[in-house]
Amino acid sequence: MHRPRMSRWRLFSAVALGVLPVLAAAPSTAAVPGEPGLLPRASTTFEHELLGKALPDECFAGIGQPYPAGPPCAQGQAKVNQAYVWSLAQANNRLWFGTGANVNCIVTGSTLSLPNPRLNDDYVCEFASSQIVVQNPTMPTNVGDHRQPRVYVYDLASKVQTEKTGVIMNASADDASRLKRTLGLRAGGTHQGVVLLAGPALGQTVNMFAFDTATGDYLGSANFTKYGNIRHFLVAGDVLYAGVGVGANGRDGGYMLRWAGDRTNPFNFVEVGKLPAQIADLTEHDGRVFVSTWSAATGGSLAARSTAGSGWGRPGVTPADEPNPAVAGVWMSPPLADGAPGLTEEDTVGWKQVWSAASYEPDPVIAGTYGLGALMSYQGYLYWGTMHVPMKSTSVVADLYPPADETAARAMLEKTQRPVSIFRGKRFDTDREKVELLYGERVLPAYDPTANEGAGAWKWTSTGYKPKYGHSGFGNVYTNYTWTMAVAGGRLFVGTMDWSYLAKDLLPEAARQMGFANAARGLSDDLDPIEIDPELYGGDLYVFESSLRGATAVDTKGLGNYLNYGFRTMVADGSTLYLGMANPMNLRTDPTDDVPEGGWELIRLTPTGR
Repeated sequence: MHRPRMSRWRLFSAVALGVLPVLAAAPSTAAVPGEPGLLPRASTTFEHELLGKALPDECFAGIGQPYPAGPPCAQGQAKVNQAYVWSLAQANNRLWFGTGANVNCIVTGSTLSLPNPRLNDDYVCEFASSQIVVQNPTMPTNVGDHRQPRVYVYDLASKVQTEKTGVIMNASADDASRLKRTLGLRAGGTHQGVVLLAGPALGQTVNMFAFDTATGDYLGSANFTKYGNIRHFLVAGDVLYAGVGVGANGRDGGYMLRWAGDRTNPFNFVEVGKLPAQIADLTEHDGRVFVSTWSAATGGSLAARSTAGSGWGRPGVTPADEPNPAVAGVWMSPPLADGAPGLTEEDTVGWKQVWSAASYEPDPVIAGTYGLGALMSYQGYLYWGTMHVPMKSTSVVADLYPPADETAARAMLEKTQRPVSIFRGKRFDTDREKVELLYGERVLPAYDPTANEGAGAWKWTSTGYKPKYGHSGFGNVYTNYTWTMAVAGGRLFVGTMDWSYLAKDLLPEAARQMGFANAARGLSDDLDPIEIDPELYGGDLYVFESSLRGATAVDTKGLGNYLNYGFRTMVADGSTLYLGMANPMNLRTDPTDDVPEGGWELIRLTPTGR
């Protein structure tokens, strides 16, 4: 395939999300205990209750068309932009949460260099054709579907939900401007009577908003110009921490921040950790703070090339070389009890990397596309999981090693896919350190560009691990994000993202757009059609009942709405879980049809017995 056609393949690869069960073709050495497939149901039964749901907030009359008045919509159709409960925190028997709008469009727009508008029965992404871009010519077109996030508080006693967005908008021109420029409220935390909701903003900065947890009063907002991303807060040892990234999407490294504020000065932080990669999630374990990171590279070939020659070796062994910021990893803070309580400015340079994705992924290019997601301390172990932006690894590999024909392109599409892998470890930074792969693979396909006299070939290559319980994705190849974890009632819950519902439409649509019309039904007589089982639709929630046993499935269909493709946020209250769902199907707004509705959902999950 010549280079001009290659550019079409790259775009196709980035759009056709999570479509092929690549690992089913792995050799028999990949077998693990038990039969491959989806996990059994949890022995504990649970009931769920819908507490809140996004409502239509706009009317849509076609790509590039002005938005009619409403809703209700006399013209066009109702649209629900608010897609994710992106941040969630609990205080004073109330749930505070912030949203993210059209997040799938923003992610896709950021993945593709020239995103094309997309319209189907489920959702629309307008990109450069959005009226937001038309009215604001300086708006980056890849985030043309941006809408300002919204803020809510749900009273658990009265069961009343109150929107706080207007309070921010009416506080001052600066507050209104900050909220309008916030891409989404991605992080939420509470401490000492203050709730903080924060998120990345246009211009590669972070915006933060504060409320009084007792009175509900708005305390103000602030813009942090040094940082470019924020995902989570953590309270450890009666201290509130936040992990941030620097630069666009955290590409220039990260910091651990310690909150030094109060109600009168809620935006006072000090830096207590400096890392070469942005911080994704954080938790307390064994008297320290552990964090997961995303690659510090900007993506594309830069991320790929920077992983070459990684010094990481045997699983679970810390290398002597300097950590590679282009590969996601797990980092450990100094002890919280050393010196002053909690982490201080003196601890900024005392962090150590204890695990890297390159110690598992045998392909150095694909290793550079990994992110790490949720991590949690449970019964003496630290659990963590991987994150895989759909088709990012495909586009990076294809950019470096253009496939020669459509059959090679199909092989590349298949062999670059990676569902989530789940690990756990303990006794870090000691001679008794132990890291285990719980769900993953013994072997993975790695590309050797020198094979076949320079023509290249894929080879099944050892990961150096033996999975203890099962295959990647908890047995579902479309499970691509380890999004959130929480311990509730002595159980470890793992909330994931499942792209199977999106893939059913994106594959044939992208194939037609990019000139590969036959891709959805097989590229040749030798290739099987790509099909997705509708039984897979909906996000997946798993639970470890004990550290002595593998996980079981609480729900694999989005908790009553298969358009909920993921469990984005999670707060534990005793044995009860409060769940913030991700559902970007912005055109699914008709309550009279046989399809569930799009938009975020807030759900309570309670165990009912065995």
